[in-house]
Amino acid sequence: MTTQAGPAAADRATDGPTIVSGPRGVPLLGNLPEFGKDPLAFFERLRERGDFVSWQFGRGRALFIAHPDTIGELLTEVERTFDQPDLGIAFRTLLGNGVVVAKGADWRRKRSLVQPSVRPKQVRSYAATMAECAVDLADRWADGRRIDIKKEMAALTQLIAVRTIFGVDTAADAEAIGSAMDIAQKEIGAEFSGLGALLPDWVPTPGRARIKRATAVIDAEVSRIVARHREGDGERPDLLSRLLTAQDETGARLSDREIRDETVTLYIGGHETTSSTLVWAWQLLSQNPRVRDALTEELDQVLGDREPGFDDYARLTYTQAVVKETLRLYPTIWLLTGIAKEGAKLGGMPIPAGTRVWSSQWATHRDGRWFPDPEEFRPERWDTTEGGAAEDIPEYAWFPFGGGPRVCLGTRFAMVEAVLVLAVLARRFTVTVDPGEIRPVPSLTLQPDREVLATVRARATGSGTTEH
Repeated sequence: MTTQAGPAAADRATDGPTIVSGPRGVPLLGNLPEFGKDPLAFFERLRERGDFVSWQFGRGRALFIAHPDTIGELLTEVERTFDQPDLGIAFRTLLGNGVVVAKGADWRRKRSLVQPSVRPKQVRSYAATMAECAVDLADRWADGRRIDIKKEMAALTQLIAVRTIFGVDTAADAEAIGSAMDIAQKEIGAEFSGLGALLPDWVPTPGRARIKRATAVIDAEVSRIVARHREGDGERPDLLSRLLTAQDETGARLSDREIRDETVTLYIGGHETTSSTLVWAWQLLSQNPRVRDALTEELDQVLGDREPGFDDYARLTYTQAVVKETLRLYPTIWLLTGIAKEGAKLGGMPIPAGTRVWSSQWATHRDGRWFPDPEEFRPERWDTTEGGAAEDIPEYAWFPFGGGPRVCLGTRFAMVEAVLVLAVLARRFTVTVDPGEIRPVPSLTLQPDREVLATVRARATGSGTTEH
């Protein structure tokens, strides 16, 4: 249902903001039923109405924004004139009060303690684990093998996450945490876009019971792993070990509860987002042989018959573009929201305090003003050479990891992981996804709605042929 935006929409961005009315809602619930039925389509319909669209989230006042300039204002003004909203009991049950949820001084302290663990130097140390896990998976694939690529990518990124974040090394550890995470994130999406979003925290529902049980499993696993780290000798290279020794300016360290919240947050960023991004990438590559050929040509030229390492990341520019274009079409984080404080403005227009402002990566990433033929898979959009197409893309027309002071801390981790995994597997295999529609399901992250069956075929690589 994506359409090219008309001149009127573009004029609004230059002549000053005009708020237009969204679809008529129903008493008490507002637009929640329509939003809950298909949030992605709902936000696209709002975008087609304009860059500032009013709507009703239950009985509350809501404003949808679609223009990159205004989205940038929202993202950069969080903590000053926009507040981080409460995303509901399901969200809080899983993430606790981690850096994604925390506010004010508490958020600044936690960010300062977590950020050193995901700086480029540290991501370099994790890259070898990412590639090694991908190589192990490639060694288990065979020419002509039938796989569920969704299941394969989930298992792979779970293993990478537990090794790099928790420092454990077994598939059993990955499976125990991963299965509980899957349940929890589905329940968050179901509650957030349904009637549960309007229910008080104390109201019991089957979904809330399921997320509590799943969170209890996660808590027990994390507690066990933390205890193992505390009892161990010597320095470990994993994220958890760095968090356990991190100190703020007063010399205080993160409590056990804070360690739990931050590791769960990092796990979601390192596993859930990359897993779904890779699944969508395989589907898009399968549907676009021209892009697949251009990708493998780069892999053969840059890597030859060797496996990639961190230093190859910068050289694999087309592979990076494939990942970025996948994240444009299927952004794992599909919406952002903030609540206006006193004095809030967007586009120079005052926003009444208490207004909940929404933006959607899904809707803005598919806006024809910024991305001609927006439904087409074109990695060439991200050509960053002088005069390349990327120069024409406004800042915040693409924001799969958010932006501003609260940009996702795991952005570089996720990009490096996706590029290295794709490079390892696509260098050695062609993955052909079975035909048929795969619908994105907006839960905590954007996930495929079903298994994704595919056939893998060994391909000639570098100076030789992969044999199994």
